[in-house]
Amino acid sequence: MRKPRRKIAAIIGAMMLAALPACAAGGGENSMTLMLDVGYLPKHAPFFAAVDRGFFAAEGIDLTVMPGSGSTNTVTSVDTGKVDAGFADFGSTVISQGRGAAVKQVNLLQARSAYAVVGLADHGIKGWEDLRGKTLATEGAGAMTAMWPYALSRLGLAEGDVNVVHASSGSKLPGLLAGQWDANLALYISDEPTIVELGREAVVLKWSDIGIDLYGNGIVVSDDKLRDNPDQVRRFNRAMQRGFLWSCDHPEDAATDFQRHVSGYETSTIALAIRAQCSLNWGDGESADQFGLMSDTGIQEMLDISKEFLGLPANSGLTPEDIYSNDYLAPVRRGETIQAP
Repeated sequence: MRKPRRKIAAIIGAMMLAALPACAAGGGENSMTLMLDVGYLPKHAPFFAAVDRGFFAAEGIDLTVMPGSGSTNTVTSVDTGKVDAGFADFGSTVISQGRGAAVKQVNLLQARSAYAVVGLADHGIKGWEDLRGKTLATEGAGAMTAMWPYALSRLGLAEGDVNVVHASSGSKLPGLLAGQWDANLALYISDEPTIVELGREAVVLKWSDIGIDLYGNGIVVSDDKLRDNPDQVRRFNRAMQRGFLWSCDHPEDAATDFQRHVSGYETSTIALAIRAQCSLNWGDGESADQFGLMSDTGIQEMLDISKEFLGLPANSGLTPEDIYSNDYLAPVRRGETIQAP
């Protein structure tokens, strides 16, 4: 049964939330601010749980979790000192660095990409082969939109084989539900739980299944922060990693923490989003066993893609060393039991 229109409005309102910060802290030299990539969504529950369950307090940090309005804006806010840290898309971070942002990725929370085509089970898309002749909605800017031609090439399709229309972030899901288009280019860890919350069945075609499995989102801090207070960054990373992985082991409890700050979502929906988020924790190579770890190989792949599709000049002098650092990270190994403080 479909949920009433007011349910849709409530959920879209929660997605667009950008008002008061959550988990507000008391100020002082041990206070930090973290800006998310977008407005509060169920996928962000691990951040709230890491604060509420005392992981940051155990490291002597009062953390304020703030909504974002796109990864590029989050990186800019970190670069200009508006916030201490940001949760941002890796591709957007690289492009911002290419434009002069003095920031670094210091903690890879998503070792795999969440890019996907997300549709509804009754809209005629069951697999990649069904996309020909269909209409997809995407936001006008961003790494996923810019990389869509790359996905098409992987599928053996030309750009004209799939119709792409532009829509605002707040209108993509309502438009999909109303049948204005057949599917969205979206982060499945964001859109699938919302569709489920509305009583519909989602179809998710993951880009990783066609060989596009780049780094996703990570923690960004400024070069100034790394120079002036490296110990705080290390403590932040310890709290973030342990709180995040605790949430992966306790999704329902983390969902309850999220509900104390953001309304409009059922526990089961938030838990679904947490599990989807946590499925991106582990990558390949060393990062297959060490949460948060990045490698020159993974960064170079991001650089190559950024030059080919995301607008980074081909003659850019950016190197992996400019983009990331593992020096402020004590990776948590797969299978380690995390206890809340």
